[in-house]
Amino acid sequence: MTYRPSEAVYSIPWMERIPSLVYLAAAVVVVVLVLVGEHSDPSSWLFNYVVVQDHVRLISSRTFAVVLSLGAIASVLRGNMRGVRIFGDGVEAREVTQLFFPRVRRYRWPQMARIVLDQPRFTVELWDGQRAVLPAVGDRDGLAAELERVAAARDIPVQGGRGLDDIPEPIADDEEAT
Repeated sequence: MTYRPSEAVYSIPWMERIPSLVYLAAAVVVVVLVLVGEHSDPSSWLFNYVVVQDHVRLISSRTFAVVLSLGAIASVLRGNMRGVRIFGDGVEAREVTQLFFPRVRRYRWPQMARIVLDQPRFTVELWDGQRAVLPAVGDRDGLAAELERVAAARDIPVQGGRGLDDIPEPIADDEEAT
């Protein structure tokens, strides 16, 4: 029986999430301003801007806040679709290439001719001569250790690994319970 690793998901780095989180924060500020403006004193400048001047705008302040919020939530969800997933049969690289649709590329363990870990982005060389570049992840060392562990168990050559003696063993489910 061949070695089947437990499933592990490695998400994108936090620095790549910052733009969508800033967008979400701006949307929350706009929603709060619209809500406060609608319930503020009728003589205040915020009430005047949000409620009184609403009839001359193309879309209302409330509609703008809803559209902005939906866009921000979609941006955060879109960012969470990216990363690398290791499962029993291989590696899955998840990226978002078009507006909302993720691009999922799956590579099975028998397809892999070599795993390259000494480049800025990890690469998987396939048996047909293609090179698959995995997306950047937040836990680069964890992904490298997991790929190296699976490669050693499945006899896949690794270029640039740390060596199995330096990789800590994963915590088993029975050890976590104790």
